[in-house]
Amino acid sequence: MSTHALLLAEDSPEDYRLILKALQPIVQEEMVVLCNDGVDALDYLFARNGHAARGADDLPGVALIDLNLPKVNGLEVLRELRQNARTRLLPVVILSASSEQRDVRAAALLGANSYVRKPLDYGRLRETVELLGRYWHELNIAPPPPPA
Repeated sequence: MSTHALLLAEDSPEDYRLILKALQPIVQEEMVVLCNDGVDALDYLFARNGHAARGADDLPGVALIDLNLPKVNGLEVLRELRQNARTRLLPVVILSASSEQRDVRAAALLGANSYVRKPLDYGRLRETVELLGRYWHELNIAPPPPPA
């Protein structure tokens, strides 16, 4: 069983707080890991640098990744995940304020499982995130881990 049900790559402390609050009915706070930039997200998912002590095969059930992350943007994080056999099938949802067609297309071409526009209104954000959480943790059947 994974240590974390969900990885949230989000650089806005306010958005993180609101997203975490919206997820409370579905995912316990200690089951969510926050990475506030793309480098930290990659380090966590590949169990390197500051996250080297955790098991490399201990992946979250889903990764919610913002596009506009510092250091390494969300599309580059997605690209690296899809190039690695161990993380290739990890469910990745791009959760971004951008609804630009070029961003949606780029995420799809890189293998995002979903692209969800992050509403600016808190009530809509709460509803959106709660629906995401319910889908990925109650309805979706995760792919099996790669063979050892």
